[in-house]
Amino acid sequence: MSRYQICRNIVLIGFAIIMLQGCQTNASKQVLAAGNQVEMRSYQTRTYDDLNKKETMRIVMATLQDLGFVILKADDVAGIISATKFNGYQLRMSVSVRTKGSQIVVRANAQYNLAAVEDPQPYNDFFTSLEKALF
Repeated sequence: MSRYQICRNIVLIGFAIIMLQGCQTNASKQVLAAGNQVEMRSYQTRTYDDLNKKETMRIVMATLQDLGFVILKADDVAGIISATKFNGYQLRMSVSVRTKGSQIVVRANAQYNLAAVEDPQPYNDFFTSLEKALF
């Protein structure tokens, strides 16, 4: 083997080691992130029995407006409603309404200045108002 080939192999091995270190992940962080996502989804989602999708979408829009949101987009085929609230800050809420068998699943996603809202309180406020309107 020539000196050039030895140097080239050493450089390639060093490069491979550096690249593999960049691929390492912290498993505990991944597990915690997955747990947070499951927890977050639990307070973002509610399931209701025996409701009509179009009527539920209408009530979702009215609830958002009652909470001070301005409806930006509503698509009854896709079942998605987007709304924004301006109070010196920008709070954006997207709500999906879909059928699952005889049930209606409503999921809300909130963003505060482009960052996902992880605090359960805004979701609880939304669903409390929605449930009052539904029932």
